[in-house]
Amino acid sequence: MSVSIVKVTNKKQLKRFIRFNCELYKGNPYFVPDLYEDMIATLDKERNAAFEFCDADYFLAYRGDEIVGRVAAIINNKANEKWNVRAVRFGWLDFIDDEEVSKALIDTVEAWGRERGMCEVQGPLGFTDFDPEGLLIEGFDRVSTMATIYNYPYYAQHIEKLGYEKDVDWVEYLFKVPEKNWEKTERLSGLIAKRYKLHVVKCGSSRALAKRYGRALFELVNEAYSPLYGFSPLSDGQIKQFINSYLPLIDLRLISLVADENDNLVGIGVSLASYATALQKSGGKLFPFGWIHFLKPLFARSPKRLDFLLMAVKPEYQSKGVNALIINDLLPRYIEMGVVDIESNPELETNTKIQSQWEMFEKEQHKRRRAYKKEL
Repeated sequence: MSVSIVKVTNKKQLKRFIRFNCELYKGNPYFVPDLYEDMIATLDKERNAAFEFCDADYFLAYRGDEIVGRVAAIINNKANEKWNVRAVRFGWLDFIDDEEVSKALIDTVEAWGRERGMCEVQGPLGFTDFDPEGLLIEGFDRVSTMATIYNYPYYAQHIEKLGYEKDVDWVEYLFKVPEKNWEKTERLSGLIAKRYKLHVVKCGSSRALAKRYGRALFELVNEAYSPLYGFSPLSDGQIKQFINSYLPLIDLRLISLVADENDNLVGIGVSLASYATALQKSGGKLFPFGWIHFLKPLFARSPKRLDFLLMAVKPEYQSKGVNALIINDLLPRYIEMGVVDIESNPELETNTKIQSQWEMFEKEQHKRRRAYKKEL
């Protein structure tokens, strides 16, 4: 039976698009479902502020009445302008192990891009760097995280057979938390703080954090991440959306902010308790009873594993040891809380600055993911 491609045009189809990967990976112990409510907010064109500068359509692949694949076709106009390219992105790509299906999905993205004047394809990428990106090519036997993609090994074979080549790779690390803080880091942090007149910021509540540093935090991310692959600056609408959606949920024990003598942010480090098990047990849904599984990581006094979401340092302070201040601030808290290990977010394999900050940790590079490209 031949494959047909159907554009998502209503809420029922969007729900099927969102939930397809849960059906495809049912019973897989390493797959972590997306949070359904978060996916609705991301893909709904009226709710996601990224659509101020992005265009996108979503497609389902059918064989008869059965859904056998999905893909999003995305144009980030701001990123294209910044990097001087005309690229269409493919994202949220999933398919059964059938080359006819994968070809039909990718062909659809390519045709969609050509119709809009694009000259190349990149992916898997989302609307922005805050969406999951990169095809998993190593680490299939490791549990995924809330912020990353899980896929079967055959995905890369299908993509490469369609003429796609490596664009960039990201690597991920698993760090062991030491039994005590390092004297070298404590000493170095004191010297750096004194030399550059820096201090660690303390906030009494998430509300105080959002009010005092909410916008500055994301503006710092815009500055620090500007040179990174495919990055497009967060818009005012996105910043407001992230402040309202995410900052109220931050555990203040797991975030570090460094400011200068005028209280301007120069560095941030953000981690959170792993939600992988909660997402697996809830099937990625908060309602009607899925929320129960999120109580443990949300209010955990002693989370055993953390996800380190991001580290950002103002460009003029990079390579001056600000990272050491952040790690020296967070590490004693991790030790006191009884954290066993920390999983990094994907880091570009060429980003030696960010990787050098972990050199004192006992670590394992346990996952690798790849963005592909193809000329149209």
